[in-house]
Order: sequence, then structure tokens, then C-alpha cells
Amino acid sequence: MQLLTPSLGLIFWTLLAFLIVFFVLKKFAWGPILESLGAREEGIAESLESAKRVKAEMAQLKSENEDLMARAREERSLMLKEAKETKDRIVNEAKEQAKAEANKIIAEAQQAIQAQKMAAITEVKNQVGKLVVEVSEKVLRKELAGKEAQEQHIQGLVNEVKLN
Repeated sequence: MQLLTPSLGLIFWTLLAFLIVFFVLKKFAWGPILESLGAREEGIAESLESAKRVKAEMAQLKSENEDLMARAREERSLMLKEAKETKDRIVNEAKEQAKAEANKIIAEAQQAIQAQKMAAITEVKNQVGKLVVEVSEKVLRKELAGKEAQEQHIQGLVNEVKLN
């Protein structure tokens, strides 16, 4: 049982050693420890305050970033719209220019066809005129020979013209 209940002398010397250590620590160590704890507490408080400021700044930056992104999206959509309008305008101008060029080519072709048609008609008229002059000349030559001979000659000429 002696192990469980210490003697009075042991309690006295343990208490005396404890009190000496306590007063020494109180006089020399307690102040610096409390000062360092206070400084640490102030540092933590400053860090928390700084973290709050940084968090507020981050929220503001995030808001500004979202505003910038929204503006950038609007500008992008505006640029795309302008590009599409420009493309449509250029395509329409090209189509109109192509139509105008096609109409010009068609008009020139029609004029050329008309000119060739007129030239062909003129050529046919000239040939018909030459044939009429030739037939008239031959008829007049034969007329001197007699009426029956003239009719046979005209009939022969008509048959000849039909064959050509």
C-alpha cells in the first residue's frame, strides 16, 4: 500500500519543487509566452482580415470578369452578325453583278443573232434577186423565139429552181 499512498515528505518536496518551478516560469517564461501568444493571435486576426479582404476582392474580380465575359460575348455575337451581313451583302452583290453580266452577254448574243439573221435574210434576198434577174434574162432571150418555147423554158427553169 505504500506505493499507492506517498509519504508526507515526498508530497512536501514535490510541492516545493513544483512551486519553485511555477514561480520561475511565471517570472521568466509566462510573460514571453503570453506575448508570443498575443502576437500570434494578432497575426491570425490580421491574416483573417486579409483573407476577408482578398475574398471580397476575388468576388469583385469574379464579378468584373463575368461582366467582361458578357461584354466579350456580346461583341463576338455583334462581330459574327456583322460578318454575316457583310457576307450576305457581298454574295448579293456578286449575284447581281453576275446577273448583269449574264444579261449583257445575252443581249450581245441576241444582237449578234439578229445581225446574222439580217445578214442571212439579205443574202437570201440577194440570191433570190439574182435568180429572178437570171430567169428574166433567159425568159427575155427565149421570148424572141416564140410563146410555146418560152412557156416550156419557164417550166424547165421552175423545175430547175425546185431542184436547187
